[in-house]
Amino acid sequence: MGFIQDMVAMFKKRELLFLSSSKEADDVYTFIFEKDKDLNWQAGQYGLFSITHKKVKNPTKPFSIASAPAENMIRLTMRIGDNPSEFKKAMLELKQGMTVKMSGPVGAFSIQDNSPSLLIAGGIGITPIRSILKQIEAEGNRNGRQIQLLYLDSQKSFPYREELDAIAGRVSIRITYLDSRDDLNGEIDKFAGVHKDSGKYFVAGPKPLVDSISDNLQKKQIPKGNIKKDAFFGYS
Repeated sequence: MGFIQDMVAMFKKRELLFLSSSKEADDVYTFIFEKDKDLNWQAGQYGLFSITHKKVKNPTKPFSIASAPAENMIRLTMRIGDNPSEFKKAMLELKQGMTVKMSGPVGAFSIQDNSPSLLIAGGIGITPIRSILKQIEAEGNRNGRQIQLLYLDSQKSFPYREELDAIAGRVSIRITYLDSRDDLNGEIDKFAGVHKDSGKYFVAGPKPLVDSISDNLQKKQIPKGNIKKDAFFGYS
């Protein structure tokens, strides 16, 4: 989706009906919303979501859509710690039948071709990648695309791990779970050493991690155009 399409999408607001919530890990929660009939998105995109049932500070925040278009629902997954923002407190207060507003979807964090692809998720950065992998599962891994996921989680909670393992078994995706940045760098080096600039690199997670990985890839002569980034600016 290009810049003009993104701008048009951002100006279109819609209400999403809240259906249910669940806990993925100790401090990770998923919220499910009904999908509008005319709402379409590419796996890996994000939207701007606004609290409407009460007044809160900073009522609008960006979140990746963790569900794939084929799932026919909107899934948001977020980390909510012991001292959450007013926004996240309000998310926990949602009851069936309430709504949030959404603008979008926007973004270009999506697989577009059959190049070997390395997906790198740091913590809650797994959300757009879950969407991508679920869509690949729904469509089938056409042409046997080589897809590898490196999932870094220093807390070792790995939200969605069982689901990801099931997807990997069905569509031949390789997943490596890591809790060390050094180990992550080593795995990235292995992939880059084999595929170099013929591979595509998708990096999602906290902004410092995403920027650091992107810089290191460019130092390895990976073209900037082969690196797609989805940076999360905070978890509050």
